[in-house]
Amino acid sequence: MYRAPVDEIVHTLKNVTGLGSQIEAGEAGDLSEDLLAAIVEEGARFAGDEIAPLSRAGDEQGAHVKDGVVSLPDGWADLYRNWAEGGWNALSGPEGFGGQGLPMSLQIAAFEMWNSGSLAFAIGPTLTIGAIEAIDAHASDELKAIYLEKLVSGEWTGTMNLTEPQAGSDLNALKSRAEPVGDGSYRVFGQKIYITYGEHEMTDNIVHLVLARLPDAPAGQRGVSLFLVPKVLEDGTRNDVYCHSVEHKLGIHASPTCTMLYGDGKFGDEPGAIGWLIGEENRGLACMFTMMNNARIMVAIQGTAVAEAATQKALAYAQERRQGKAEGFDGEGMAPIIHHPDVQRNIATMRALTNASRTIAYNCAHAIARADELNHASARNGGEPTPEMPFWQNRAALLTPVAKAFATDIGCEVASIGVQVHGGMGFVEETGAAQLLRDARIAPIYEGTNGIQAIDLVTRKLPLDGGEHVRGYIGELRDMIEEVRGSNRADLNGVADALSEGLDDLLAATEWLLDRMAAGEKSSALSGATPYLRLFALASGSTYLAASAVRSEDADIAERAAIARFAALDILTTTSSLRRSIEGGSAALLAAGQFLKSA
Repeated sequence: MYRAPVDEIVHTLKNVTGLGSQIEAGEAGDLSEDLLAAIVEEGARFAGDEIAPLSRAGDEQGAHVKDGVVSLPDGWADLYRNWAEGGWNALSGPEGFGGQGLPMSLQIAAFEMWNSGSLAFAIGPTLTIGAIEAIDAHASDELKAIYLEKLVSGEWTGTMNLTEPQAGSDLNALKSRAEPVGDGSYRVFGQKIYITYGEHEMTDNIVHLVLARLPDAPAGQRGVSLFLVPKVLEDGTRNDVYCHSVEHKLGIHASPTCTMLYGDGKFGDEPGAIGWLIGEENRGLACMFTMMNNARIMVAIQGTAVAEAATQKALAYAQERRQGKAEGFDGEGMAPIIHHPDVQRNIATMRALTNASRTIAYNCAHAIARADELNHASARNGGEPTPEMPFWQNRAALLTPVAKAFATDIGCEVASIGVQVHGGMGFVEETGAAQLLRDARIAPIYEGTNGIQAIDLVTRKLPLDGGEHVRGYIGELRDMIEEVRGSNRADLNGVADALSEGLDDLLAATEWLLDRMAAGEKSSALSGATPYLRLFALASGSTYLAASAVRSEDADIAERAAIARFAALDILTTTSSLRRSIEGGSAALLAAGQFLKSA
């Protein structure tokens, strides 16, 4: 059974992300170290005692639709209501609308626990949190007054409606349309697919954020607007929007992934789902990106969460399952398989990658939180930006694609290793190891595929400040390595040198890509984008792990050092081959691509 790693979560937040320094300086509002620990501990209890026990039944029963009504697995609606009543939806919500205004990094830690308990459950609130962000940042005061408080409390949920059958990653092809009524409202028409929790029985209203085109909108993405379309209107009547079908999926079975129809004439006196404009006309993508950027870090933590659950499950199995003889085992009979070095390698790899992905995701969330805090401070000061704000905005921008792609890749990889550790029992559904792998596989796809994240990193994020921001970040990692070197810890012997070599590879690959982009050789740069993101994550994540070990003062200090050393001396050795792939593999890839295009 899953039990949240409370000590590791609190330690990472306090000592690896900078939240501890904020608390110590009195810059985290009412958040104290004691309150931080209490929130994580209670969240751990809820995740382990209430969410996790329903995960398997949710997977087996799934979500179903009949006549537009979606039914969820047994206990699912009550679980959600208990969760919302506990105040968990409001952790980082705006205080003016009932939120607690706590740092996003703490919210991300809480969502790690929810997702470890059940990704299919936690993905619903994930979309609501994103809707709150978009409405709070871009909607009119009137819309905020009507919808925000109930969204923040969790009394209502929110969705994000982008994708259409012909328009996935390329939003230029959107066909949904919105027609002005004349009273400030619009009638929305169209079909949206892959809408998470687009219909359900957990709440009595669902607030859909929908991308659509106005009649006179310019072509392409410049002509897309964002609309708030509730399932139930203020007067209590049903809006003309409903769920046509629910997808049959590889995983996250309990999460209803809906095809939504807007303006089909099923409800109301005349066709058209009533909605209201969020932000400016034809500026919908700018508003939606607020929600999407939030969703990307929330999806990143899904990867970490599944990896954590898979690691716990595999370790427990390896400690119980007995097979063969093992050197050094002096017990009776066959040895637990954890005594075999190959299984130890598997488990150590799972733990190192999981912890590394956590450090990157938490640092990304911390950067987003600092940027938001400073942005709000700027608004209070008449719009004058604080000196720190550009730095934290750039840091959040740099780490978001890395966190989303690396953590979700790791979720799949670690869950797959977990199946391997279970052997034949991992390939059947009884142990739950297969469910984790099935659930994890969606995360590298949605909220911007990981290939798109790599493109974003190389083409948009590395050039920030002419490349100076990423160089500064690498410099910060070097300072951490010197902190490790200066600790003179015997259990970290050789770690600083290994980390330095990995960082040398990262810097060289970064400069190579910046040079290619500056020279207009975009195809060469993009050929190395995916291995570069991996290199970036391994170098930074391994450095964070070593810093985490040096900064430890609790009972887990020896384990953290052992995992950090394994990451640096084993996993990090791939950075040299990744660098060669980035710098020397583009010509080979482009030549192969030409062949494949003509095949």
